[in-house]
Amino acid sequence: MAKKYFTIYCDESSHKGDKFANFYGGALLKTQDQEPIADLLNAKKAELGFRSEIKWTNITKQDADRYIEFVKYYFHFISSGRIKIRIMFSSKRVEATGLDSFHHQNRYFLLYYEFIKHAFGLQYCNPDSIDRVFVTLLLDEIPDTKAKKAQFRGRISSLENTPTFHGRNIFFPRHSIAEIDSSKHVIQQGLDIILGSMQFKLNGWNLKKPEGSTRRGKRTLAKDRVYKAINSEIQSIYKRPFNIGISTGIRTPNGRWFDPYRHWQFIPTNSRTVTAPPPPT
Repeated sequence: MAKKYFTIYCDESSHKGDKFANFYGGALLKTQDQEPIADLLNAKKAELGFRSEIKWTNITKQDADRYIEFVKYYFHFISSGRIKIRIMFSSKRVEATGLDSFHHQNRYFLLYYEFIKHAFGLQYCNPDSIDRVFVTLLLDEIPDTKAKKAQFRGRISSLENTPTFHGRNIFFPRHSIAEIDSSKHVIQQGLDIILGSMQFKLNGWNLKKPEGSTRRGKRTLAKDRVYKAINSEIQSIYKRPFNIGISTGIRTPNGRWFDPYRHWQFIPTNSRTVTAPPPPT
């Protein structure tokens, strides 16, 4: 029985947003590819003159072109299938019902759990359950107590016992669930840029103007350029219109695993629709 190893970098953006919120992102790759791809991405960063962490929030007019070049290079690994990207978010048009204090107090971890469990279609990564698959999770620093973090790791490591994964020989070892400093992980940084761009566009922040001004600010224009470059890369992968504001369609269930790039609009089982503007395309 062979062993396979996958690593998932996970990131979370602000739960706030006028139209969309609760943004979670993941970048999955074979663990054996982790170091070689990171070396190539770091070399590209150096070539472009970046000397520190690259992040969506750091984009300015002066370095927009460099960010565009980096994300285009990053997408080479996505389009070739060496990195799989998943983005999850919720719409303000959908309101969860029947929530109690536990759900509200643990929203961050509950949504993270759902994202890891479902977004990548990991249950399809081991056809016929022939091999033993081990998944490492590298999460951006978690803003909560040690007790809640420990509880979260325990719940993730128990995924193998859920109906979704039972008998599939897919494991999430507790010691392989770790927090990381994103400034030291370039694959995480690329994910941050993609995740940030989606939150930016879906909430219409690309159209915001400074108070008293009739024009958008220079930083907003720069970020909009980077977003458009990212969207162009996504469209080229799918060869058909890709709507960033809805869940990506699937032709077969295992598409959740095989597709290089997917979006997931999370809709709670118990929810109701509220009045709000339609999502942008």
